[in-house]
Amino acid sequence: MDTAQPTAVALDDATVAFRLADQRVYTAVEKARLSVAHGEFVAIVGPTGCGKSTLLNVAAGLLKPAAGSVRIFDQPLTGLNRDAGYLFQADALFPWKTAIDNVAIGLEIKGAPRAMALERAQGWLTSVGLGAFSGRYPHMLSGGQRKRVGLAQVLIRDPKILLMDEPFGPLDAQTRQIMGNLLLELWNADRKAVLFVTHDLEEAIALADRVVIMSAGPGARIIGDWKVTLPRPRDISEVRMEKQFHELHREIWSVLKDEVMKGYAQSSQVAEAS
Repeated sequence: MDTAQPTAVALDDATVAFRLADQRVYTAVEKARLSVAHGEFVAIVGPTGCGKSTLLNVAAGLLKPAAGSVRIFDQPLTGLNRDAGYLFQADALFPWKTAIDNVAIGLEIKGAPRAMALERAQGWLTSVGLGAFSGRYPHMLSGGQRKRVGLAQVLIRDPKILLMDEPFGPLDAQTRQIMGNLLLELWNADRKAVLFVTHDLEEAIALADRVVIMSAGPGARIIGDWKVTLPRPRDISEVRMEKQFHELHREIWSVLKDEVMKGYAQSSQVAEAS
């Protein structure tokens, strides 16, 4: 019997272009080919402004490619990706709601009874280590705690795909490691498909099954795809000490560094021209 799972996310020659104020067309991403298997954790790394978040928005159905196609579990994506949960870099919490209400709202807007939604929300807050903080408002929480609430807010809806746009970027190094290990622990429980954007190559290798590299824009392309064979489960602080980790980092960085320098040079030219 064929037990193969459909591909969670498949971009086939996806090109994303925007019309500028002067009517010129700016091609942000060109002919991107990327697939994320069911249960696979894929990280995207590239220079600042290369279109990493753009690809995430395409997978979310927030942007429609000018050319090429997007398929979710082997079906064409024609609107918002209802199978995906999106965790942004910036907090998406309602400041006037407590932690438990921020988490419960994901079920309440789908019609779940409030009592059930609150019970489930409390369970998820406990899962992310905030069971005792359910009555606190976002301004009463640290940056790392707000990220935990945001993660619970996304996971309570049980999405089949997690789209994560530099979710730990604003955090300090120690909190990022804690959040990374928490994410791996939760992901390991049910192995959702994950598409994770980061500017941190070490973070990408420590978390992912595959690391995908994008070139500098405009017309950014996917120029590399490396499999990460480090054993799981992983502890982020420990896995970075492994010889295999450093060898893979060196190999990927040898490609990525040229694109980072190109992106930096282009940014400098734009700044000088403005």
